[in-house]
Amino acid sequence: MAQNRDRRGESGAEDALDEHNVFVNRCAKTVKGGRRMSFSAVIVVGDREGCVGVGFGKANEVSDAIRKGGEAARKNMRKITLHGKTIPHDVEGVCDGGRVILKPAPDGTGLIVGGGMRPVLEAAGIRDAVGKSLGSKNRLNVVKATMNALMKLRSKEEIQATLA
Repeated sequence: MAQNRDRRGESGAEDALDEHNVFVNRCAKTVKGGRRMSFSAVIVVGDREGCVGVGFGKANEVSDAIRKGGEAARKNMRKITLHGKTIPHDVEGVCDGGRVILKPAPDGTGLIVGGGMRPVLEAAGIRDAVGKSLGSKNRLNVVKATMNALMKLRSKEEIQATLA
């Protein structure tokens, strides 16, 4: 389940960022002396005002994997186009086998999305949207497909400028 890890007080500029732990995976490698465990984590970081980033961290300890994923997410933050508290238009995103469809919703609808889409949209500051995840249920691919969809969003002015 997505967990909100609010990291306030660590540093001055990043004190308003929300950190969501989307997924932690345990991997075992069999060696001569037994099994070696390692962990990977998918982390989403956002400021709830239109900036969001996704990071993937791997380490031998869970806490190190989460820390690395958080650092990678902060480096990978992107600005997305919003229309109030929703998205400006319908959009589709794809990453490997994961495919998501996002649609704007009226005020007060809330986020009607599932899987790995919810933490990404919450971190971005989107409060009203409807989404559907198609294809793969792999949470990493769903998160990346959601980011792909958000990067395709354009404002009304940008669309009119390309048509004129």
